[in-house]
Amino acid sequence: MAGRLAGKVALITGAGSVGPGWGNGRAAAVLFAREGARIVATDIDETGFAETESLLREAGADFHFSRCDVTDGAAVQATVESAVARFGRIDVLVNNVGGSAKGGAAEMSEEVWLRQLNFNLTSVFLTCKHVLPVLKAAGGGSIVNTASTSGIRWTGAAQVAYAAAKAGVIQFSRVTAVEYAPHRIRVNTVVPGQMHTPMVETRLAGQREGGDVEALLAKRQARIPLPFMGDGRDTAAAALFLASDEARFVTGTEIVVDGGMSARCD
Repeated sequence: MAGRLAGKVALITGAGSVGPGWGNGRAAAVLFAREGARIVATDIDETGFAETESLLREAGADFHFSRCDVTDGAAVQATVESAVARFGRIDVLVNNVGGSAKGGAAEMSEEVWLRQLNFNLTSVFLTCKHVLPVLKAAGGGSIVNTASTSGIRWTGAAQVAYAAAKAGVIQFSRVTAVEYAPHRIRVNTVVPGQMHTPMVETRLAGQREGGDVEALLAKRQARIPLPFMGDGRDTAAAALFLASDEARFVTGTEIVVDGGMSARCD
């Protein structure tokens, strides 16, 4: 199969989705497969992966699904080992696991704070910890981590742990990029903004607007200069560029995918 990732093996975490539609992980798995990659897809929920699996089969993809809790180092190690056993190598790692919890510094419980850091930041550390030696042994590769504009600016809600964790993903990626550049391993970050993903309907609307999805979408759209809202396919397109050989001289940086929101001063 020809394509921008032909011959490459991509490990994509969070490749399922909490509902129908284009989440970041699902979109990345399908787009990468269409571009010729063999896919190792992970998710903690096999049910949430069902639609992704159907789309991958439609694309004629060679793929392997591994149920994995990416906050569990042993589970991550087992997934990486199974990927190498199945395909012989890993060329690309894309980290898509994450999610927010509302609350500021005074009212958030210590338990929620730690769970958010573990879910959004430690998960990235663990996958990189176990994939980096594989990439180094292969002579190079690409890691694409997914952060959020919450990690670089206020985005309309107090979600202090999520924001701190996503800022941590950005700096973790920069430091790791510099350390591993001599080994031809590139590490970059995609920073999505107010995307319309399945998480809006299934989780965020309940947290912020009492379940009123349209009210939440209107508030999010009002922050975006472009007259439409992106979705997981836009995140995946940026990740595809960073994963491909077209980005061979790009490392330690970020692509912000937010329709111009971060360029605004208000």
